[in-house]
Amino acid sequence: MSDPDQSAAISLWRDRRFRRFWAGQSASQFGDRITELALPLIAVGTLDASADQVAWLTALVWTPNLLAIFLGAWVDHRAHKRRLMIFADLARATVLLSVPAACLSGSVTLGQLYAVALLTGAAGVLFNTAYPPFFVRLVPRASYVDANSKLSASRSASYIAGPAIGGVLVQALTAPVAVVVDALTFLVSALLVGRASVDEPPAVSGAAAAPPLLLRAREGLSFVVRHPVLRAALGCAATVNFFTFVAGSGLIVLFANRSLGLSAGAIGIAFGIGATGSLLGAVSAPKVSRRFGVGRSIVVGAVLFPAPIAIAAAAGGPLWLRAGALAAVEFLSGFGVMLFDINLNSLQATVIPDGMRSRVAGAYSTINYGTRPVGAIVGGLLASSVGLRATLLVAAVGGALSLLWLLPSPIPRIRSLAPDGAADADGANGERPMPC
Repeated sequence: MSDPDQSAAISLWRDRRFRRFWAGQSASQFGDRITELALPLIAVGTLDASADQVAWLTALVWTPNLLAIFLGAWVDHRAHKRRLMIFADLARATVLLSVPAACLSGSVTLGQLYAVALLTGAAGVLFNTAYPPFFVRLVPRASYVDANSKLSASRSASYIAGPAIGGVLVQALTAPVAVVVDALTFLVSALLVGRASVDEPPAVSGAAAAPPLLLRAREGLSFVVRHPVLRAALGCAATVNFFTFVAGSGLIVLFANRSLGLSAGAIGIAFGIGATGSLLGAVSAPKVSRRFGVGRSIVVGAVLFPAPIAIAAAAGGPLWLRAGALAAVEFLSGFGVMLFDINLNSLQATVIPDGMRSRVAGAYSTINYGTRPVGAIVGGLLASSVGLRATLLVAAVGGALSLLWLLPSPIPRIRSLAPDGAADADGANGERPMPC
């Protein structure tokens, strides 16, 4: 089957291949939300795990990203990226199914849960590094923003409804059975990705054409550092990630409970209302980028994502106002992160050449996601030394200052993703190609 026309947008609703892929990703996103609830509940309820031990489950999921730079370099020299994505989905399903099997036999251990977290995280990195070359052969360039909007909308919806669905499943069927549901969603994803066929170039053959893995990894990182758009994008994204993890959902919940005096129910309602901001941002991103430009949308999102944390830090007054402030933080931040992610992901898909996509994705993930656990540790230290309110203010101001990476770069001037492979930027005399 031929690749989609890369010169013009198409209606993705009529694109059967994209619909299949989108459905598979939507299913696995909802499954992830279920397991995020079920695995800690198994650790706590069955194994009497401590808070520190439960925290390690989350940390181990992110740990494989530190090696993404090498995995991406390896993936770039594999011919069939779609097969790697299918393998990653099947691997996650298999690993997850080991949990209910062990629970059924009474042999589940904390070590096994740690291994599950680590292996599913590693499979997720494999999927994510193989995904960029697949995406650009599935979706026309002019439809990048629309496609990322639809995929992000599903992810946002999973954060709104997923925890509730997971809670019902755990309550009605127990946590191990809920994990089975997540495993099945990965099987669905593997099936649908397998049916979303694309033309993929053959693997580069010959010893001279396959330099050592370390050299390929260094090439990916060097490409990011030297590229004016990718360098600014990575600096901005890593800074935002660091400071938003300084605040972290855990510290915000702790602040809402102890400093704002909100009950667990009030916090849950505020988070639920606020989560609609992500969905609205995902749906609105294409229209916003057409109206104001891709680059300006990224700039606004980079500020709107972290800055509202200051609203929580300044909250006070009656109960309804404190709860409303928390909901406003979640709503505005959710809208901002979707505006940022959707446009930035689409821009990156445009400027990265085909032969570099996976290794660039790996290098990008290693630095971008590597800042998250560091930010969380710094946030804990700050909260202990200067207090929760001051820590949230640091996170808001520091995150908003990520804007400084973007302003001197070409990104703010980029209005659209041009069909010829370059991004269109506003120059002094009108439209000109963006330097790459």
